[in-house]
Amino acid sequence: MQFLYKIPGYILLLFGGFCLSWGGFIIRSFEEASVWQILLLRSIFFMIALTVFLISTYKKNTIKIIKDAGYPALLGGLVMSLSFIAFVVSMSSTTVANVVFIISTQTMFLAIFGYFYLKEKVSLISFLSIVLAMSGIALMVGDSLSSGSFFGNIVALAIPINFSILVMIIRKNKNLDMVPAIFYSGIFSIIYGLVLSESLNFTSHDILMGFFLGVPQLAFGFICITIGSRTTPSTTIGLLMLTETLFGPIWVWLFLNEIPPLSVLIGGAVIISAIVLKSLDKSKTAKN
Repeated sequence: MQFLYKIPGYILLLFGGFCLSWGGFIIRSFEEASVWQILLLRSIFFMIALTVFLISTYKKNTIKIIKDAGYPALLGGLVMSLSFIAFVVSMSSTTVANVVFIISTQTMFLAIFGYFYLKEKVSLISFLSIVLAMSGIALMVGDSLSSGSFFGNIVALAIPINFSILVMIIRKNKNLDMVPAIFYSGIFSIIYGLVLSESLNFTSHDILMGFFLGVPQLAFGFICITIGSRTTPSTTIGLLMLTETLFGPIWVWLFLNEIPPLSVLIGGAVIISAIVLKSLDKSKTAKN
């Protein structure tokens, strides 16, 4: 699958966000599995997909690629696995709207981390795009936001922070293939799932949902995001990743017949406007 490495980063990131946007719909389609069992099922299929990807891409050099990624990949995998944990815990501890809004702050964290850690400049258009995007997110989930659980909100904050740290690791090590980082995150997540799951009994339906969650949603999504982040400025990554928030309500509307309110549609249009505005930015926001 070497062809993926030849696709422009922004296209991979858009597709990655599109893949991740199916998460909410698929999770709601489970029958009996607990949040920890969902984590375990997702992680198992996630690992299988990543193993197939690495072997089909690098063949006999697979082990060498994993070794060459070294400690940065191991650290990135640990950070990302903690983000997976934070997602499960926050979803069960606070409102979905709160989690969605908090995750969207990764746009700001990526810009801030990129500026201080990678010395990536944030242009005026980039700044305005971020403000516009956050306004769109607020419109989409504003009516559903609540104080929620303070604990759940704090845990949810680890998701955008950890994702931003992963991107910093990928951007800092552009000469290395960081797909092994998400490979490590799968290993860590399986361990968490085995330890925390109440039982290992699953219905055939839930196993199928675990496959959809682990392979097309998570594995495909993060493979594209990891490869695309190598050549894309941090601020741009944050804005393109908002496609996850943009498409999520659409799948619920189409397949669960939950009609989104007008505020969601308006908010989505504002987010699209922010992405289009950023695409007009011709300034060099990163050292590519």
